This record gives sequence, C-alpha cells and structure tokens, in this order.
Amino acid sequence: MRGYAICLGAVLVVAGCATPQPATPTSSSAIESSAVVNPAAVARVRSELPTGYEVGDLAEHAAPASFWGLKPHWIAEPTQCGALADPGAGAPVRGWSASGPGGIIYALVAGPGVRSPAPEGCTAWTLTGGRTTAAVNAVEPPAIADTPTVAMSTVATTVVEGGTETRSHADTVNAYLDSGYVASVTVVTDPGSALPALEPDVAARLLAQTVTAVRDAGR
Repeated sequence: MRGYAICLGAVLVVAGCATPQPATPTSSSAIESSAVVNPAAVARVRSELPTGYEVGDLAEHAAPASFWGLKPHWIAEPTQCGALADPGAGAPVRGWSASGPGGIIYALVAGPGVRSPAPEGCTAWTLTGGRTTAAVNAVEPPAIADTPTVAMSTVATTVVEGGTETRSHADTVNAYLDSGYVASVTVVTDPGSALPALEPDVAARLLAQTVTAVRDAGR
C-alpha cells in the first residue's frame, strides 16, 4: 500500500518500518492472529499516565478528528484520508481522556467492524470543519508485534473572534487489531504553553500498552 506509513513488528525478529524516506513510506501485511480483543480493558492503561493527570470520559463523536478540534461533518482532502481521522467510524467506542500540565491525552478502542488500516495518498493531507483546519503529515509509526500501525503529526489552526488564529499540535497513533478492532491514542499539546509539553514518545508508548491490555484481557 503506497502513500502512508504502516509498521508491523515481527516476533523474535528485530524489525522496523520499511520507510527509507518519510515522503515515500511503504507497507507490510498483518500476520494473522487468533487473539480476542476486550475493548473495555483500555481502562487499565490509565494507571500508566504521568503524575498529575486527571482522567475523564470521552465526549460524543470521540475520534482523532474531534481531538484535533474539528467539528462534526468535517471534510478531508483527499477524501479517502478521512478514514485515518475517524478509524472506528460507526463502531462502538470505549476509552478515556486525561488532562494535565503537559497536554491532553485521549485513548480509545473501537470495534468490531473496523475496515482496512491505511488508504493510499495520505502522506500529507488536510481536514477542515467549522473554523478549524488541520494539516496532517504521516510520520514513522511505532512497531508493535503482529500489528499494523500508522502515525500522524497534526497542526490544527482555528480562526476565532476578530480573525485571531490559535494553533495546537497533536500526535496520533493507530493500531489495527484482530477481529475488526482499532486502538488509537492522541496527545494534544499547546505550542504556546509555558509548561513543558509531554514527551514525544508518550502516544506510541500508551498505544503499545493499550494493545497489550485489550489483547491480554481477551485471553
């Protein structure tokens, strides 16, 4: 699959993503797994949050697009890339949010019924909804054994009263699991904040822990 980075870890092999250049990422196929997924176990990952974070429920329309600040009925360009902004569209969603001094963290598991992971032509794309436009770029995804993953870096710009613009940054990682489930973690930070932002590996680390939690709980 061309145009978007997908990474698949391999058991007993030190493996990375076949992405020699960010602009031309490659893909690999998922290894079949018979693991059962328990989406409710995403709640266990809350114990891995940094100190000082307050946990809450996910709002309605929970998806990366809403975490980036987009209103419902957003438009993706190219159109097919919208599947990355709402990977669990139409499927039940379980998850949580957490806010603290370094930003906001969202974790969810959606399914069953999620389709193929990454469409073509989504190395760089945009999402527009309401007063917000998000510029999305594919980045190197984390390696998780037997699991296709994608990763995105997003800068969302919102026009407020008087034409003033506000910006936020988000790191989003999706993992496409067994039996039509997807796990997704988004970390949103404010570039203008005086407080230290969360470490750049937080989203990938929490995603790996989420995948482990929901698979182990289903065994």
